[in-house]
Amino acid sequence: MNIDHPWHFDPLGRTATTDDAGHVRDMMEQFLFTNPGERVNRPDFGSGLQQLIFSPNSPELAAALQFTVQAGLQRWLGDVVQIQALTVESRDSTVSVDISYRLAGSSDTQSETFTGQDTP
Repeated sequence: MNIDHPWHFDPLGRTATTDDAGHVRDMMEQFLFTNPGERVNRPDFGSGLQQLIFSPNSPELAAALQFTVQAGLQRWLGDVVQIQALTVESRDSTVSVDISYRLAGSSDTQSETFTGQDTP
C-alpha cells in the first residue's frame, strides 16, 4: 500500500493509503500541478500547467503544453506507466488534460482528466 495524496486520515484515524493504480494517478497529478523549480533537488520536475492558465488562450500554447506534459510523464513516470493518448484543451480560464494510460505490467487502459482552473 502507498500513502494517499494529498495526505489525510482514513476513517479509522490512520494515515490514508491507496492501491498502486491510485498511487500512479496521484503521481501524475503531482507532476501536472507542480511548476518547474518548485521541487528541491529536482528543478526540472513539473509541467508548468498552472502557468498556462494565466497565458493567452491559443491552440499553439495547448500543443506546446501537450508535448511538454507527454515528455515529462515519460521521463518521470515512464517506469510505472505507458501513455496511450494525451490531449490538452484550453478553454476560457480552464485547462484540461485528458490522459489514457496503462500501468506497467497491465493490459488494462485507464483514463483520467485533470483540470486546472483560474480562480478570480
